[in-house]
Amino acid sequence: MKKNIHPKYFKDAIQRCACGAVFHIPSTKKETKIEICSQCHPFYTGKAKVVDTLGQVEKFKKRAAKTKEIKQRRKKRSTQKND
Repeated sequence: MKKNIHPKYFKDAIQRCACGAVFHIPSTKKETKIEICSQCHPFYTGKAKVVDTLGQVEKFKKRAAKTKEIKQRRKKRSTQKND
């Protein structure tokens, strides 16, 4: 095997999250910064976060309401024709 080709390995490297959590993990980098960790991720915390920057959720809800309204109108029409 070739010598001196592997990166330096830090047994007590620091990993910092945007939420403020700090972890000590083994890594090839002395310090890393991450945006999300197990302490702030919605899957692990149970807190659902809906990030809607383009209004897609609102658009979907409007379409769903409109579809429901159309189905109700059709149902009324079909019951009126049968009477």
